[in-house]
Amino acid sequence: MDVVSDAISAVHLGRPSSQRVRAGGEWSVRISPYDGAGFHVVLSGSCLLLPDGGEPVALGVGDAVLLPHGAGHVIAGAGTEAGRARERAVPLERWTGAEASGGTELLCGKYRLDCSRIHPLMTELPEVVHLPNRVGAHPQLRAAIDLLAGELDERLPGSCVALPSLLDLLLVYLIRAWMAETTSGVWPAVLGDPVTSAALRAMHSAPAAPWTYDRLAAEAGVSRPTLARRFTSLVGRPPMAYLTWWRLILAASRLRDSSDTLATIAAQVGYGSPYALSHAFLKEFGVTPGRYRSASKA
Repeated sequence: MDVVSDAISAVHLGRPSSQRVRAGGEWSVRISPYDGAGFHVVLSGSCLLLPDGGEPVALGVGDAVLLPHGAGHVIAGAGTEAGRARERAVPLERWTGAEASGGTELLCGKYRLDCSRIHPLMTELPEVVHLPNRVGAHPQLRAAIDLLAGELDERLPGSCVALPSLLDLLLVYLIRAWMAETTSGVWPAVLGDPVTSAALRAMHSAPAAPWTYDRLAAEAGVSRPTLARRFTSLVGRPPMAYLTWWRLILAASRLRDSSDTLATIAAQVGYGSPYALSHAFLKEFGVTPGRYRSASKA
């Protein structure tokens, strides 16, 4: 897989959840902090997003917002004063205005994420990713939002499969759109560099392959010193150190999500024996693979 797909897959747990929220007049709803990422898509009307400890963000129809670190926040009517909205906010679990007519309609949801072994690409996402509905901007994201709205309106046969898949697609497009728009951050620059991105693509496509500096340099079409210099400068660690770290992240994901033996997992992530994997895993994470698996399933 590619880096973005792997970064999401490594932390994604289970199926996303979502609900439609309708509100009119003066209203405010609180979403508490949680382990994962949250999102809102404004289907009609307008509203105000009030992140805990952050500045208000005005949202209009077609706007999408991602809260990648699960920050607590309040969603309120567009005309509501911020301080009053925070004070009077009703927890989303107790919200009774879902059938209010007129006003604003949103799709609100959450992705469950395992943030204990998170890729730095996900770490550097800001607390709030706001993607306004601008003509011509991010057509794939806009298409995903339109498909989601249609699926919610019609409830056609197969919607129980289609809706979670569209929500997963929405997460990819939200992150992709942020990467296209941001003027800061390490990983948009990393993936925009042809040398570093070629080496990363090779490692993520075949993490168990017997990679060496020479083989990675050949994949990137540069000399070994050039690869080492460019990669380390952008990513913050040498290519082989990144590969070791990523293999252990994959091993942790497989320990959490599968019942494969340690020997099978070791082969899948490029280790010659379960002992070699166990030794590296303990050194990196301070816990044995067996204890990690038991804790993750507790």
